[in-house]
Amino acid sequence: MSDARSVILERIRAAAPPGARNLVEADYRRTLGLDRGELVALFAARIVEYDVGVRYATCAELATTLARAAAEHHAHRFAIPADLPTAWRPRELALVRDRALTNAELDGLDGAITGSALAIAETGTIVLDCGPAQGRRALTLIPDLHLCVVFADSIVGTVPEAVDRISVDRPITFVSGPSATSDIELTRVRGVHGPRRLEVVIAQR
Repeated sequence: MSDARSVILERIRAAAPPGARNLVEADYRRTLGLDRGELVALFAARIVEYDVGVRYATCAELATTLARAAAEHHAHRFAIPADLPTAWRPRELALVRDRALTNAELDGLDGAITGSALAIAETGTIVLDCGPAQGRRALTLIPDLHLCVVFADSIVGTVPEAVDRISVDRPITFVSGPSATSDIELTRVRGVHGPRRLEVVIAQR
């Protein structure tokens, strides 16, 4: 930790009112106590509430399942991380490896295919950390459609469980459904800060 950061944090601690530390360290639920099947079912139920498509596949079925999802969205040209596993790559699709594609080039494609770091059942959230098979953040923020592979054994119950597993040495993105926002008149608009459409494939290793 840098000296400047240490000084700032120490000043914040000194300025905190008595008892504030106890509030931060309050005892809260860290696990749901569910088995693997229950976690997968809860995660699927939560993301459906966000209008996310959900599919299931084995590793051997991933390419076929992703191709089917793309076809249902009439999408053909996809950006992929350079390290996306070969077994995931549908032969029916035009796949463009992301080797520093410009924002305009990403925007001109139909979507992106990536993996994920983990997922949170309680909130229906996908966590991306720019790790293996995920690529950089722009890859999942600019194209209109995101096809995301989530492994069943990477689904945790709660946010604290996810935070315990996340490394903070690279950018982290929490995704709970397609990008959407509402204006002052409560008109819901999709695609403002990311893809308008999200499809999740829950895979068994």
